[in-house]
Amino acid sequence: MSTDDSRGHPPFAVTVDLAVFTIRDGAFSVLLVERGVEPYAGSWALPGGFVEPHEDAETAAWRELHEETGVERFGRHGGHLEQLRTYSAPDRDPRMRVVSVAHVAFAPDLPEPRAGSDAAGARWWAVDDLLVRSTGPDGPRLAFDHAEILRDAVERIRAKLEYTTLALEFVAEPFTLPELRRVYTAVWGSAPDLGNFRRKVLGTEDFVVPTQTHETPSEAGGRRALLYRRGAAASISPPMLRAIG
Repeated sequence: MSTDDSRGHPPFAVTVDLAVFTIRDGAFSVLLVERGVEPYAGSWALPGGFVEPHEDAETAAWRELHEETGVERFGRHGGHLEQLRTYSAPDRDPRMRVVSVAHVAFAPDLPEPRAGSDAAGARWWAVDDLLVRSTGPDGPRLAFDHAEILRDAVERIRAKLEYTTLALEFVAEPFTLPELRRVYTAVWGSAPDLGNFRRKVLGTEDFVVPTQTHETPSEAGGRRALLYRRGAAASISPPMLRAIG
């Protein structure tokens, strides 16, 4: 008896989709590309594409990020990339059965993107503005199931900022505590309590490391904020909880 169970199962493709975030002008922002080809030509979508036979999903994610947007590998900026989840609804792509391994990526000070070979455009969108507009009649409709991926990615980042130090990946070094607090404000949509924020950041061992050990007068005559760099800590316990609702 044959042990090959592949008979009767049509082939399918594997893709990667990337929810890429940064903070621009104080707003939590996501990168979208305007599709230049069918299906969904003219619609906005998360950058991504098919995984080549010689690639794993992470390699494909880095390649697609650069090819479609011109954004270089995040290692040059600092930053973070991780798998979000797999999306495998049978009808998620009208071309054929396609399974997507979605990723979340974020880094500080990412540049203006440029559209790649199969994209008509690329731009940053404020997350809050995009989520509100996409539910209205005049908002941008995201291609495929990318609205669902985007919502999941936003919630992943908002949640991880509660119990990890990943907020540090949104700021360039050196940074001040007010700059770091603005990350939480942008991502969560509301500012964390100042006293609790300072206790968590300064009280968690190796969360941040001071690079300026004493205060010096600023040009305005006040006190210059201390500068910090990222520490080696990965988690916050107990977590720094956001205000829900």
